[in-house]
Amino acid sequence: MSQTQPGAEATERTPEQQEALHAIERLVAFALQKKLIEEADYDYSRNLLMEQFGFSEPYAGELDKTIPDGPQSMLDTLIDYGYTIGLIPENSDTFRDLLDAKIMGHLMARPSEVVRAFRHTEQTEGIEAATSQFYDLSINSNYIRMDRVSKNVYWTQDTAYGEMEITINLSKPEKSPKEIAMAKLLPPPVYPKCQLCRENVGYAGRVNHPARQNLRVIPLQLNNEKWLFQYSPYVYYNEHCIIFHHDHVPMKLTKDTLRRLLSFVQEYPHYFIGSNADLPIVGGSILTHDHFQGGRHTFAIQNAQPETVFRHADAPGLTLSLVKWPMSVMRLHSHDPAELLEAGNAVYEAWKVYSDSAVEIEAFSEVDGEKVPHNTVTPIVRRSADGGYEMDLVLRNNRTNDEHPEGIFHPHREMHHLKKENIGLIEVMGLAILPGRLKQELDGIADILAGNTELEAAAQAADHELNKHLPWTEELKQNHGSSLTKEEAISLVQQQVGLKFSEILEHAGVYKHDEAGRQAFRRFVSSMGYTE
Repeated sequence: MSQTQPGAEATERTPEQQEALHAIERLVAFALQKKLIEEADYDYSRNLLMEQFGFSEPYAGELDKTIPDGPQSMLDTLIDYGYTIGLIPENSDTFRDLLDAKIMGHLMARPSEVVRAFRHTEQTEGIEAATSQFYDLSINSNYIRMDRVSKNVYWTQDTAYGEMEITINLSKPEKSPKEIAMAKLLPPPVYPKCQLCRENVGYAGRVNHPARQNLRVIPLQLNNEKWLFQYSPYVYYNEHCIIFHHDHVPMKLTKDTLRRLLSFVQEYPHYFIGSNADLPIVGGSILTHDHFQGGRHTFAIQNAQPETVFRHADAPGLTLSLVKWPMSVMRLHSHDPAELLEAGNAVYEAWKVYSDSAVEIEAFSEVDGEKVPHNTVTPIVRRSADGGYEMDLVLRNNRTNDEHPEGIFHPHREMHHLKKENIGLIEVMGLAILPGRLKQELDGIADILAGNTELEAAAQAADHELNKHLPWTEELKQNHGSSLTKEEAISLVQQQVGLKFSEILEHAGVYKHDEAGRQAFRRFVSSMGYTE
């Protein structure tokens, strides 16, 4: 059997092999500079990557020593090469992502080392420095895909309720029909049970579950229970984090939920935290694993001003305000978290059983002899500017009727061309997350407003992507004409989407912004013993 002489491999390499080896060198240098690894890990990390790609000797040419801000360019080179040598069966986003996470996993400290570094920074520099470092780690490890997040379309819009934020989500790659078909053939997942489970750390992934070799999590105690902290891979705002239960337990809103939220902001005072509601239609997309979302961002709801302030004889240090917001928000404030917990839980318990048929609020209905609950809340907790504690309880109801089969307090059908999904925590706070299809569709509407009559004619076809937008497009044409410049048209469409989002939130509000709604809201507050 012939053996390759030392150094012979280098002379026989193809240009693609040379590029891959060069990418390995640059990626390891990137990992060192970004503190993913230490000097003592350098050769070890290079050797792991060489083994993965079938090399026995490193790059011997002249090295490009410029280090980019992110790892993606080097990863793309390696994944392209990995496809040519059969490391992935298909050159699609799904399979590329599986290899991407595996590569970065070779450049990560062990989970215990990451936790130890977090605790050390927390003790020596404070919790803000610790979360900041952990956020940087999550970005530099490519767990947070900033190359994709940066593709999201984002703008703000002034409304009657403040400055709403709008984003068109382009960061989640869509699966190909072939991948969807492959995923359907796989048995139901048993491990990890869901994408939030702690067992995801280091998991290699599969066609219907993302790879997580580059995921790290931080343990924390909330309400004397084990919870874990990580960042979202698709950050919708700065330091968008997920706090999830140690075990795969379903979401359920209780007094303990509110206690956990308050416990978190005591430990992480620079972050807000909130929970999705726990009922279908008004809840989040994951109800099977108890979790919260938080982060370091000021949402429009936080700046919403109080319109009416109430007090309660049993809670002298507490105020309850109804704030100017499209949804129905009760803001409780106190310097005593125990007082706030009792008051917040009392509101929640009262709301769960409260009905007011004058404004279509029914707490329960009966289906096949069983009582079905409809009232819940979306709770949000933050530290206030005066050092106290603030809890927003956004009142929710998930009833449906013949006129609104998707939900009475849900985006109504005339809004479905823009948004038909549930209004979850992030949108409740004033950040719209709109589907990726809208980027192209809104551009098409702008073309029509800029005089593209051919496109307008084509859009009359029932299967055209712009057909569902025609009533709205016609309304825009009547109000603004169809001879705008493309730039003017894009600006107008974005402005109108922002205003529509404000209307969508009004649809989700249980108490409407008319005299009947305002009086009904006060009736509920008064029923709990609060006075203005």
